[in-house]
Amino acid sequence: MKKKELREIGKGLIFISPWLIGFIVFTLIPFIASFYYSFTEFSITTDVKWVGTENYKRIFNDPLFWKSLKNTLVFAIGLVPLGLVVALSTAFLMNKPLKEVSFYRAAIYMPSIVPAFAFSAVVTWFFHPYLGLVNSILELFGINGPLWLSSEKWVKPTIIIAAQWGVGSAMLIFSAALKDIPKELYESAKIDGAKSFTMFRKITLPLITPTILYYLITSTIGALQIFDLPMLLTNGGPANASMSLSMYIYKHAFTYTNMGYASALSWILFFLTFVLTIIYFVTSKKWVYYFGN
Repeated sequence: MKKKELREIGKGLIFISPWLIGFIVFTLIPFIASFYYSFTEFSITTDVKWVGTENYKRIFNDPLFWKSLKNTLVFAIGLVPLGLVVALSTAFLMNKPLKEVSFYRAAIYMPSIVPAFAFSAVVTWFFHPYLGLVNSILELFGINGPLWLSSEKWVKPTIIIAAQWGVGSAMLIFSAALKDIPKELYESAKIDGAKSFTMFRKITLPLITPTILYYLITSTIGALQIFDLPMLLTNGGPANASMSLSMYIYKHAFTYTNMGYASALSWILFFLTFVLTIIYFVTSKKWVYYFGN
């Protein structure tokens, strides 16, 4: 390799060094260390003791692990499809030729950048079983509203519904995807007598499948890692009915200071996320259409 090429590579490394150092120190090293600690008994106040696969054996005999895993999967099953429907619906509405569309788009996007603490305070008021806005409205129609966040039955659906307030980012992504579809395709379809639903099924839906794939992967990863809303709204209650796997990892790591067990739990979550992501990529060959290919 020539000196000039080496000099250019060196300059490039210097420019990316802040990110590279941050990645190595705060991501790569902790990633490798967590794998090692998952095979150890390790607390912040004690020395590291190698225990082999004992943490993993303990996980599969831990009823709270299975409950938190079940809760996490319920959150994912609820959040991902519902979020897709809400994001697509709002994106379609925001693509209408309205004068106020910029205002509406900003209004829908704003909740997604509101701090989680403030957002949780609003959600708590909305779904308060006795003084909340939702139950007050239901009372006007003679309906006794449920306990929402205080009910084991309703707490997960409530969190799933509340999470849709942050649909703004996904809405903008789908809105951009819809605008990228050539108008000539719709014009040709109209000339051939195609109706709105047919155009959506034959033109719109196939051409936004790459965006749908992106949404499915990112939202599934986010749903499996859900932490802030259950933590702030219920602290995992009532009776651990809303405790996610991320919350369970957090409690073992920072409440019980059981870093070895928390690391093993983290790798279980990583493996689950990795497998689902691979499934998305493998199956995408059958339903994702790339325009122009």
